[in-house]
Amino acid sequence: MATAVERLCGAALRRSSVLNDCRFSWHKNLSLRKTLVIWKQPPFRTFFTDRRKLHAAPVVRTFRLRPFHFLVATGGGYAGYRQYEKYKEEQLEKMGIEIPIKLASEWEVSLYKSVPTRLLSRAWGRLNQVELPTWLRKPVYSLYIWTFGVNMKEAAVEDLHHYRNLSEFFRRKLKPQSRPVCCYHSVISPSDGKILNFGQVKNCEVEQVKGVTYSLESFLGPCTSTEDMQFSQTSSCNSFQNQLVTKEGNELYHCVIYLAPGDYHCFHSPTDWRVSHRRHFPGSLMSVNPGVARWIKELFCHNERVVLTGDWKHGFFSLTAVGATNVGSIRVYFDRDLRTNSPSYSKGSYNDFSFITNNNKEGIPMRKGEHLGEFNLGSTIVLIFEAPKDFNFHLKPGQKIRFGEALGSL
Repeated sequence: MATAVERLCGAALRRSSVLNDCRFSWHKNLSLRKTLVIWKQPPFRTFFTDRRKLHAAPVVRTFRLRPFHFLVATGGGYAGYRQYEKYKEEQLEKMGIEIPIKLASEWEVSLYKSVPTRLLSRAWGRLNQVELPTWLRKPVYSLYIWTFGVNMKEAAVEDLHHYRNLSEFFRRKLKPQSRPVCCYHSVISPSDGKILNFGQVKNCEVEQVKGVTYSLESFLGPCTSTEDMQFSQTSSCNSFQNQLVTKEGNELYHCVIYLAPGDYHCFHSPTDWRVSHRRHFPGSLMSVNPGVARWIKELFCHNERVVLTGDWKHGFFSLTAVGATNVGSIRVYFDRDLRTNSPSYSKGSYNDFSFITNNNKEGIPMRKGEHLGEFNLGSTIVLIFEAPKDFNFHLKPGQKIRFGEALGSL
């Protein structure tokens, strides 16, 4: 009897254990199923409006912005806006309507200057030095010729396969007869380009384009010690402009020539003169096309430039080569020590070099039309010189000009 009871109790306990195990397994499977269901659910909430089914994304995902996408969107939008403004200005210029001046604000200039244009220009310069395969030269140069309207019939070597890299193509020489030098005028154009502005320097301010000026002293820098000694004898005024005028009755004149990417990239001596001093200003390499020159005040003072000063038969004379984006390389043939767009120089500084030494009291004599230097794409030449009051320019603002043509005369 006891044995039967024990058997019945044991069977009941075993049945209860099995049921508990089944319940636990069922609950476990149910919770796992719930977990899987929750995990498989899409992260969208569903709403039913009449017969249509709508999905709404979580608020967190809707407003998630990545910094790279934000910069690309804002930068691309701003660039598109600037291109649209440039297009409108070109249309107004073609119609002969004066373009209203709209200067950049300080934050816009700072934003532009924060772009690593010096680094990009150095990278572009190295890319230009890469030798192209012979089969690739003609397609690449032909595309450039078509884009910028280059006249290869004027080149000393018309065969495109002759130019090993883009740098050689940019610095191509011209046929001697393609640029005759005017002998009847005292000052000729030192390069091909477009006349942005010209006239007298007034109140120590120079116009880069009509209505937009820059400081003469900021552009040229302070007078050197030798210049101070020379000018102190003839100047009765302390202004920087009057220090440059060495002869009584003379005035200070200026002329700005913009070289486009398709222009001849070398520049020449605009008159007979002596170069006595070179001053190199490391700086930004912002674009110097007419639209930007109309937009940024004192653009030429921000950019890297090489100032050559000396004298001609009427007194002070200077030629300044201004760098631009992808034009960090400015070369002056007789100055082997000049290194532009170099990381060793800091912005805001300048370095001087005098060509007058104990063995050379004359400096560097330059003849009208003689090769002086070159750019590695296109940029700007600024002439600032002293001349009598009856000096006249033979120019019109915006006109195209070629090296050797007359700028002005007495």
